[in-house]
Amino acid sequence: MGVLIPLRRLSDSINQVAIVVCVGCILAMLGISFTAFLYKLATGSTLSWTYSLARLFLPWIGFLSMTISLRYGEHVAMTLLIRSLPKILVQIGAGLCLAVIGLFALMLVWYGWGYFTNATQVYMVSDQIRIPSKVTAIVVPISGVIMLLHLVHGFSLLEHFLDESEMIDELIEINDGESRS
Repeated sequence: MGVLIPLRRLSDSINQVAIVVCVGCILAMLGISFTAFLYKLATGSTLSWTYSLARLFLPWIGFLSMTISLRYGEHVAMTLLIRSLPKILVQIGAGLCLAVIGLFALMLVWYGWGYFTNATQVYMVSDQIRIPSKVTAIVVPISGVIMLLHLVHGFSLLEHFLDESEMIDELIEINDGESRS
């Protein structure tokens, strides 16, 4: 158990980095789109490269947000079905769910690494802007590694192990403890 606590802290830290990177990608996309809009207003013509450049951020947003949603238990779950089962079957189901998530993450790493190493194309955003496809391909194995790291949180990743009444009580206690000025 001594190694789990540092790994969970690392998982949480990497999750925070993933959130910042996702927000940065979204802001970059908005900035590029807004620049194109202002350019169109000012000159009447369009910049041909803005759409192509902005969409290169989509794989990063999609794959990293998948790891973030896993960390917060916001993934596909059949909570009603799971909660109606006996406790032992819930634990078996949860173990199977975590195993499938782990297998998926391993496949992302394995096949994603091959995809990354074989990515030889260059995206021609414009005559001056050329971006190697490796820039977008690397996010596939990175997201697999992050998902594997998040698995150290175990059953807490799964929604059907959360007790809503306990969570509501905790939120009420937190709000009652706050002072309003």
